[in-house]
Amino acid sequence: MTARPLGWLGIARLGLVQAALGSIVVLATSTMNRVIVVELAWPAIVPGALVALQYGVQLLRPRLGHGSDVGGRRTPWIVGGMAVLAMGGIGAAAATEVMASQRALGLGLAVLAYLMIGVGVGACGTSLLVLLAKRVEARRRAAAATLVWLMMMVGFVVTATFAGKMLDPFSPSRLLTVMAIVCGIALLVTCLAVWRVEGEATQAVEARRAGGSFAEALRQVWGEAEARRFAIFVFVSMLAYSGQELILEPFAGAVFHLTPGESTSLAGTLHGGVLAGMLLVAIAGSAIGGARFGTMRTWTLAGCLGSAVAILALAFGGLAAGAWPLPPSVFVLGMANGAFAVSAIGAMMGLAGNGREAREGVRMGLWGAAQAIAFAMGGLVATGASDIARAVLGAPGPAYAAVFVGEAVLFLIAANLARGVFQPRAVPAPLPTITGRDMVAAATSRG
Repeated sequence: MTARPLGWLGIARLGLVQAALGSIVVLATSTMNRVIVVELAWPAIVPGALVALQYGVQLLRPRLGHGSDVGGRRTPWIVGGMAVLAMGGIGAAAATEVMASQRALGLGLAVLAYLMIGVGVGACGTSLLVLLAKRVEARRRAAAATLVWLMMMVGFVVTATFAGKMLDPFSPSRLLTVMAIVCGIALLVTCLAVWRVEGEATQAVEARRAGGSFAEALRQVWGEAEARRFAIFVFVSMLAYSGQELILEPFAGAVFHLTPGESTSLAGTLHGGVLAGMLLVAIAGSAIGGARFGTMRTWTLAGCLGSAVAILALAFGGLAAGAWPLPPSVFVLGMANGAFAVSAIGAMMGLAGNGREAREGVRMGLWGAAQAIAFAMGGLVATGASDIARAVLGAPGPAYAAVFVGEAVLFLIAANLARGVFQPRAVPAPLPTITGRDMVAAATSRG
């Protein structure tokens, strides 16, 4: 028995899970990063390495996806992953408090916490996307992807705004309290959102098809030219996208002298811009109109080029310091990021079901791993480069400007790659559906 496709209410409920996931991640990757660099005066490479560890452990995504393929159900992986993520988020906030007095112990706790964050995001996020890809009709997949990611951006904005107001006047204990509240709400929302959405009709036949070793499944998916090409594009584009997040709040604190609450609100401005960019693409009818490759190619190119221009504006802001309109520049960067992201996500949702059956989890995990590697490298390189540039150039403004210029170059390279990835391809005719009545008729004719 095959479960009915999800309606818009079911899609929106799964979008709440993505919003809950994003609400924890935005604090772990932005606010605590700034606290470690500015308030605790640690080198920027430390939070960069922690976030790189968080993304590095997400290399397990294909294996986690294979586990949900074999089990035939995604809900336990979604709820379990969110629980691990919530514990990791609270642990990371507690670690920053310990780091202020016991550096070695605090760092050890932070390493453990960010490992948990990575595993939680990998388990929850991969299974959530697979559930969407399998349970949403093909004509609705791009629109569903847009809706889910818009809800994640809403989670970013709401959490950043809420945390920005609650964190001032700042103290480590206040950060821990805010994180605990956010994590508790996120876990509760996830449990309510996925309750009975997947249904009791497990895909037993597909679970058997997904049997075999993980190595065999990964070889099969990597052998699919379409899946492999898309994985390479995801890696390069996300490498360009990732570096800005880890250095934006330290940049705002060191160059523009914003408080932790103000810089957290600036992260909300960035994600608000991403939300606006996604809405722009949706209203224009590209992603929601049906995942046409030509349209996705246009918006992906525009998003990458726009991101390059916007991040060059931030580089000028590093040189102009307080005289530069920082929030508008960050908002425009977010809009360009959003236009790029929604087009790429629409493609991913459309391609997830292509290729060998019952390998959706491995396929989605492969693309998630490519993104994780890029984010690990991007964050580590960006924070390390900012430390080196600051040591060489002496002042924080020119140092951050140099890093932003490097990220703009990466966006231009990603735009060039997008020209070759998003090419129209012939869509094969669907295989005929064989029903039980057809099988009986065929057996009768043979008799």
